[in-house]
Amino acid sequence: MQQLNTAIFDMDGLIINSEPFWVEAEKKVFETVGLTLTDNDCRRTMGMRFDEVIEFWYRQHPWEGKSKNRIMHEVIEEMESAILHHATPMKGAMECIEFFKRNGYKTAIASSSAGKLIRACVKRLQLEELIDKEVSAELFSHGKPHPQVFIETAHLLGSHSMECLVLEDSLYGVLAAKAARMYCIAVPDQENKNNPKFVIADLICDSLEEVPGRFKL
Repeated sequence: MQQLNTAIFDMDGLIINSEPFWVEAEKKVFETVGLTLTDNDCRRTMGMRFDEVIEFWYRQHPWEGKSKNRIMHEVIEEMESAILHHATPMKGAMECIEFFKRNGYKTAIASSSAGKLIRACVKRLQLEELIDKEVSAELFSHGKPHPQVFIETAHLLGSHSMECLVLEDSLYGVLAAKAARMYCIAVPDQENKNNPKFVIADLICDSLEEVPGRFKL
């Protein structure tokens, strides 16, 4: 294994438990155009870029009255407010970020979420001194599981892909990390804990709390 010097973190479901925020925001906003989503409906699109989520539901249930851009704006506004006022770090998240920073790693958050949501998370958790770059997949033509967001994040940090470690909770994220030829630590949520597809990750942990003890620098 090439020497690693860069740690790239996903955000949703890894640093903060934003899934409940997404579920409530999507249900509230899509209801305004007559689309009633269940919690399970919302979970089907977790890990996708939100413009892809909108396209997914529009193909199945075309609506009138609001543009796709308006739907996106309203959901992102709901999410930003929820993160700024209610987000708390996942178990071990702060300690894990501090662990890599303390050991000389460059650090980044690379998320499918909008840039303003990443910034809201950094502000809420006061991560300004711990995170070197904040990168949203909204900037690129492809979202996860395409590796573009991770490859571009490495470039912004001045790192080679094979010098990078990605920490991910979603299968889409793990697929993207391995396609980028990066070392990957998977932290699946409870629902996906026994999903055999996560075997492609280099290390699987139950929470970020385990990472400092199990990852060999």
